[in-house]
Amino acid sequence: MRFSLFPIVLAMPVLVACETVDGGQSPSGAADVEVKVSRVSESGVGEAIGSILLADTAAGLSLRVDLRGLPAGARGFHIHEKGDCGPGMRDGKPVAALAAGGHYDAQGSGRHEGPHGQGHTGDLPSLMVDEQGRAQVVVTASRLTLKDIRGRAIMIHEGGDNYADQPKPLGGGGGRIACGVVPTA
Repeated sequence: MRFSLFPIVLAMPVLVACETVDGGQSPSGAADVEVKVSRVSESGVGEAIGSILLADTAAGLSLRVDLRGLPAGARGFHIHEKGDCGPGMRDGKPVAALAAGGHYDAQGSGRHEGPHGQGHTGDLPSLMVDEQGRAQVVVTASRLTLKDIRGRAIMIHEGGDNYADQPKPLGGGGGRIACGVVPTA
């Protein structure tokens, strides 16, 4: 029986090309932007739990998520108005990452309709966290570009998100548990 190395040799350039794209370059050739993500609580920003690489693509903004130490299950995942993950006060009580403001809503729709609806521009697909507390996924936000979100926050909520205000406001995502600020340049 004879074996040929021809298929292996042909595959090698493809692997090198993929490595270049994943190694800091978006398909358009622009450098990816890294957002460091940390735990947040009512007392402030805590330990780092990973990062999200952002890149503009033909399909929209690509978010390559690599996080650990999160509760398993679906988590609300959004772009928030302000680039500040610090706590804030609501009704006289400190609230985790409240300084980030609300969901980014470029058109002022006031509606929470999900990543493909006409509501908040900052609605992202729910983030799925595995049983080991890891979220390693690539999601695309078709209505966003990197320019849109520079200087804003990326937020992860304690609960899932049904992209409606029923039975709970803002999809039921609840408290803010992790946050990262998108660099301005």
